[in-house]
Order: sequence, then structure tokens, then C-alpha cells
Amino acid sequence: MATPIGNLGDITLRALATLAAADLIACEDTRVTHVLTARYGIAVPLVPYHEHNAALQRPKLLAALAEGKAVALCSDAGTPLVSDPGYRLVEAVLASGHPVIPVPGPSALLAGLVTAGLPTDTFLFAGFLPTKEAGRRKRLGELVRVPATLVFFESPQRLAASLADMATVLGGERRAAVARELTKAFEEVRRASLAALAAAYGEEPAPKGEVVILVGPPVAGQASEEEVDALLAALLKSNGVRATAEAAAAATGLPRRELYQRALALQAGGAAGRSGLAGSGPTGGPPPDQDDTEAGQ
Repeated sequence: MATPIGNLGDITLRALATLAAADLIACEDTRVTHVLTARYGIAVPLVPYHEHNAALQRPKLLAALAEGKAVALCSDAGTPLVSDPGYRLVEAVLASGHPVIPVPGPSALLAGLVTAGLPTDTFLFAGFLPTKEAGRRKRLGELVRVPATLVFFESPQRLAASLADMATVLGGERRAAVARELTKAFEEVRRASLAALAAAYGEEPAPKGEVVILVGPPVAGQASEEEVDALLAALLKSNGVRATAEAAAAATGLPRRELYQRALALQAGGAAGRSGLAGSGPTGGPPPDQDDTEAGQ
């Protein structure tokens, strides 16, 4: 069941009734959920269920269901199963023949979406991006041409770096919003282009609190040559030529072979520029043989 993402007043009457009627409440952190149950006078045993103990706790929860007990599953905040391990429990419960009943309510994903001022008719929730730049840019490259508003969860410590990579790979002109501390006392939503948001957060200390990043759909029409070259250059920083061409082809719809040759030319041009600056060889002539493996491998 969904629980408040900040303001405890957002709990639904049905959720309160469900919690009170349960025999067990499985939650991420018993200390966090206890604040909610104590606020509303609910005295039901709390059982921790999170990614580190899920394999151990699932059989116990299934045993409780087999005994006819009612088990309520909730996350620390928001709707369970959205970026948490609850879906494995749901799989196991269904496989055991027990019913699963959703109790909807607060969701940071939907709260961010409705306040961003971006198209809501089609959206893609992409969860958390990889923590390292190479993986993050590769994943963003796969999402460049998705015709939908993109929604991400992000750590405040990685917010500036992720926005910078989004501006580079997705396009700095794309409309975006950063929603922070939704429903809490210091709720903040900033709306601007990706380039402007990346610049602003790049100059500030890392913010505090939960963060949702929303990016509007790509601008209609084929990417310009400058945009394609910028995408290739960004991907080449953390990928080999072949992987760069494949990711760019998926993002732009352009032929992989054409992009492979353009990536080779960009790589050769960068290598030639570095050689010229270092005074270690000529900058002209045919490009040398390229190592087409992943960077660093």
C-alpha cells in the first residue's frame, strides 16, 4: 500500500483501515513506519522487509499467509514496488495462490509528473540511472528518441552530474524540471531547459532531500549533424567506437555504419589534436587502426 512521501496527512482512509486490520505490516524500515502507525494509533507488529533481508523474510511472510494471516506491504514513502524489491514478494505471493490487493495513494513519480508542466499523455519511468558516468551516458543514449516525458529518481549528491550528462546526451534545449522534497515543508520545483538546470545545480552545493528529474519529449524532427556529432563525442568518452555507433543508431535512427565512420573520424580528429598539442607527431594523414573495445577494458 502507498504511504505518504512527506506530509503524513496524505495517508488515505482505506490505507489506515488496511493497516489496522492487518496481522503483520512488512516495511522497509520499522522505525520510519512506526512514526506513521503511532500517529494514527495503529498497534500492529512491524516486520522489516528490504533488499538486504528479502530472501530471508519472504518465506516467513508466505508462511504467515498460509496460516490465514493478512500481511500489509508498504515502503518507507510512496508506492511500494516502484524502485524497491517488493515485486519479488508479490511474485511469490501470487505463485503461492494468495491474492494481492493494491491500496493506491501517494507517489513521488506521479506527484512530480503533475507539477512539472511537461506532457503527461505518455511518460516513461526510468528509475535510478547508473551511478558512474559511463553507464549513465550509455543508458541515456538508449532513451534519447523515446517519444515521451522521461521520469528519473536521483540522489541529491549525483544531481548535478546527472543533469550535465542529460544535457549532453539528451540535448540541452529539452524542457525539464527538478522536483525536490515533494509534499514536505521545503518542497521545490525548478523548471527550465536541461542546459540551464545543469548549469544552475553545477554551481550550487548538493541539495538535500528526495529528487525527481523530469525531461520533456525530444523535439520533433531528425537530429542535426551538430547534435549527432555531440552525441557521438559524449558516448566516445566512455565507450569504444562500435558501442558508440550502436547506441547512437538506437537513439537517432541513423544507419549504424554511417555513425561508425563518423565516430571513427571524431576519434581520429581528437587523437590528432592531442598529438599536435603534445608535439609528438603529425596531425594529418590517414587515421591509425582503432581499438574497438570498450574504454578501459
